[in-house]
Amino acid sequence: MIKNPKFDDIRPYYEEEIPAAMQRIADSDVFPLLASFVYPTEPLEEVRNHVRSFKTVREFQHDAMRRVNEQVIARSISEFTASGLERLSPDKQYLFVSNHRDIMLDACLLQYYLVLNGFETTEITFGANLMMHPVVIDVGKSNKMFKVARPSADIKEFYRSSMHLSEYIRYTIKEKKQSVWIAQRNGRTKNGIDQTDQGIIKMFCMSDNKDKIRALTELNIVPIAISYEWESCDILKALELYESQYTKYIKKPGEDLNSILTGILQPKGHVHIAICEPIRMVELSSFERQTNNEYHKSVAQLIDRHINNAYRLYPNNYIAHDLLYGNTRYQSMYTEQEYNQFCQHLATLDRYEDTCDIERLREIFIGIYANPVDNR
Repeated sequence: MIKNPKFDDIRPYYEEEIPAAMQRIADSDVFPLLASFVYPTEPLEEVRNHVRSFKTVREFQHDAMRRVNEQVIARSISEFTASGLERLSPDKQYLFVSNHRDIMLDACLLQYYLVLNGFETTEITFGANLMMHPVVIDVGKSNKMFKVARPSADIKEFYRSSMHLSEYIRYTIKEKKQSVWIAQRNGRTKNGIDQTDQGIIKMFCMSDNKDKIRALTELNIVPIAISYEWESCDILKALELYESQYTKYIKKPGEDLNSILTGILQPKGHVHIAICEPIRMVELSSFERQTNNEYHKSVAQLIDRHINNAYRLYPNNYIAHDLLYGNTRYQSMYTEQEYNQFCQHLATLDRYEDTCDIERLREIFIGIYANPVDNR
């Protein structure tokens, strides 16, 4: 394992740090709750000793984290599918740039799919705002997660943290020989419009500012499109968008944890992960004459095209589009039963009638499902 103390403030755990992390997790107050979800049929003390026995990241991921995904799929996903693995080589490292719909599951389900097919897992970006509990930190850093600072109002500090992150991603891919997963933007997509932040592309290039084409070619960017039949945290997202129209939205205490738990437990129906074609040097070279700002924007739009074309549309998306525009344009894409089921779910918003303009809230909610149709 190549070690560079320069990145000690953000890196995941090294192998020799895993046994102590497992001990802390097993001794924590929340362990009984975690154990009941991940190992529901096994006695608590046996699970505690089992977790203490993990000595490597691989053991933790291939046992505990694999079971986490199996429980999520068994309890809240009717069908989990994936495509595009043939586009990857087990011997290469990639920078997976994914649309972001769920705080935890977008990356977690990809890791599960890679493990099932004999690929190495990736390192994963982990927002500093989510490191709200010692157990979350231990589980995350044992699961190859590395910390990403939230954008800062201090320009110098923001530049420093962006450069640090850019250098770490390049170091991880080129020297540690590990792939990396990162969301296409800061924070989840709330409105159903998946759009890559060109600032993310700028950040990738910061660690090699002499040749912008080489800077991205060396990272082997692979867009990822994850699609949920039932949008993760859809009601919570609609409420946030509604509130944001009238005032500056401020997260409430425990909101991120609530979103993580809701995302895990809420029924999601069919979930599909599409691994897109890697971004090729010839595609990047076509932007060579552009200014740096134009280049970052063009690459972001290129990733968006890959993701939007690979995004899987479900009957809910077509139903919502017809409801939003008051027509039956996509009526052939869904059944009456599917239509009624969506309307029944939409009716759960009625409980906010006393605190919201219910028609506006419904319109926002429907838009979350309808917008991916327009994206395509």
